Amino acid sequence: MPTSTEPAPVALLADGVNHSFGATPALRDCSFTLPAGAVTALVGRNGAGKSTLLRAVVGLLRPDNGTVRVLGQPVDADVLPRIGFVAQQAPLYPMLTVAQTLRLGARLNPNWDTARVQRLVDAGALREIAKVGTLAAGERTRLAVAMALGKRPDLLVLDEPLASLDPVARVELLGTLMAEVAERNTTVLMSAHVIADIADVCDHVVLLGDGHVRLADAIESALHGHRTVIGPRNALAALDGHHIIELRQAGREFTALVRTGSAADISGADGMTWHQPTLDELLLGYLRSAAAQPTKELTPS
Repeated sequence: MPTSTEPAPVALLADGVNHSFGATPALRDCSFTLPAGAVTALVGRNGAGKSTLLRAVVGLLRPDNGTVRVLGQPVDADVLPRIGFVAQQAPLYPMLTVAQTLRLGARLNPNWDTARVQRLVDAGALREIAKVGTLAAGERTRLAVAMALGKRPDLLVLDEPLASLDPVARVELLGTLMAEVAERNTTVLMSAHVIADIADVCDHVVLLGDGHVRLADAIESALHGHRTVIGPRNALAALDGHHIIELRQAGREFTALVRTGSAADISGADGMTWHQPTLDELLLGYLRSAAAQPTKELTPS
């Protein structure tokens, strides 16, 4: 791992990415960077633009304008072999057996890691004679993840990979996945809805809202840079000058999520209290707030 004095190289850069479907904008001036080796959660409500962004990253969609660079290169035929991708519903050829699917992967990918793929297939107890179309949703996900990791990717992109899994399978696959990517220091960008999954495996977050990047940071840095403030409604003036992400009022009290380097000047003022937010409070505050503004880009750490 890079030391604090040796910044990690950038694995993924998005600069001013815009894309619309007809008259409907999906991505609006999206800019962020991901350091190599980061495990990043891509978070947003339904329709926020997550899948569109992931498709642009893996070369399945060309943005209307803006730049996407992976491992320092445009997303083209030269860099695609270094990207592993698992789309929603883990699309695979349903008429092929598991064994045939693996042989196809080996033929199409020059860096194919047969031993790694077999290890993942065995861990999922996948029957190699079974046709893909007969597999349960969770089994197809396991097979798709094995296929993506078989490429030995430097960047692994996962679009809701855990949605089809029961709680036990979710934990098992996350453990397997993280062990595999740690072995090669693979950079991971994973779309996710369940905050517990993010807390368990991710060290960075990119949060989309209405097509905009609302938050992009290392999770630890983002938590340190925000405060949850609670106080009486008549003390709201004490928040003047602070960047309020979300403000909720109930009865005579308010709760605010504030982006600030320090809350020392508002702690205790007029009966107000503050604490560093939990990851749930941070992400839900941004997700609920339509008025949240784009924040800083991820920087290598």
